[in-house]
Amino acid sequence: MKKLSQFAVIVLMMLVINACGNGDNNNAGGNNNNNGGGGGAQLSGNVKVDGSSTVYPIMEAVVEEYGAEQPDVKVSVGSSGTGGGFKSFAAGETDLTNASRPIKDEEKQQLQTKGIDYTEFRLAFDGLSVVVNKDNDWVDHLTVDELRKMWLETGSPKKWSDIRKGWPDQEIKYYSPGTDSGTFDYFNEVILEDKPMVESATLSEDDNILVQGVRGDKNSIGYFGFAYYLENKDDIKVVPIDGGKGPVEPSHDTIQSGEYSPLSRPLFVYASNKAVKEKKEVNDFLRFTLENAGEFSEDVGYVRLPDDEYKKDIQSLEAIK
Repeated sequence: MKKLSQFAVIVLMMLVINACGNGDNNNAGGNNNNNGGGGGAQLSGNVKVDGSSTVYPIMEAVVEEYGAEQPDVKVSVGSSGTGGGFKSFAAGETDLTNASRPIKDEEKQQLQTKGIDYTEFRLAFDGLSVVVNKDNDWVDHLTVDELRKMWLETGSPKKWSDIRKGWPDQEIKYYSPGTDSGTFDYFNEVILEDKPMVESATLSEDDNILVQGVRGDKNSIGYFGFAYYLENKDDIKVVPIDGGKGPVEPSHDTIQSGEYSPLSRPLFVYASNKAVKEKKEVNDFLRFTLENAGEFSEDVGYVRLPDDEYKKDIQSLEAIK
């Protein structure tokens, strides 16, 4: 009887321990389910981005930091230009597209025809920077009218002396972003007023090629995003622009205040609403981008938006769901 009693006690203890263990397992299972739908969860999958070469440095910085938090999410970023990015976006080939100008009406129509709903987010401010060769010692500033006169196609080559009296009797060499670039579109709109650009200009979607061109020719002039100027400021010379209130050089302060006019502009990313809804990795990557866009923009040489702008972007992202 004594042995039987001892055995019963042992069995009872085992039952109690097993019951407690099951209770812990049930609780753990509940916690795992909660964690699976919230921040900190490890994700996998692919995010495809294309578009503006101007926005590319921001997105490149985002991707590098995001990869440390979500190593199993593979983010690919192209730089085919704003126009090229919208073409890929309309074809359903990308989840996000970067742009250095607002979407055009014809691009909106293409997306509507394809049944692609999208949301626009602003990332930063840029100051489109006009640059000349480091050895150019005659250009101290340019007015908007002089820029227009310089870059408009007239059917014959132009010399520096054609733009302002006393400047060298040397032919100007031009370097411009390509026609798929939002930077090209913006310059064409605000400076050339949608008239043809000089046919002799060297065009490229790669801003680094433009930098090299200006750096290698004393009689050259070019333009591109502010970040590319800052990255190469020891090798090229930025030109102050007179928009009617005196010459102003692009800087963080003059770009943010709008004093650097008319070449200050916002930078964008456009998101496929379907991709945001259906792909957790796209939603998570875009949220990470918006939460850190100000810091990364400053890091690569652009100008952050006011904090309220980023809060509005996060609200717009949440509204998609």
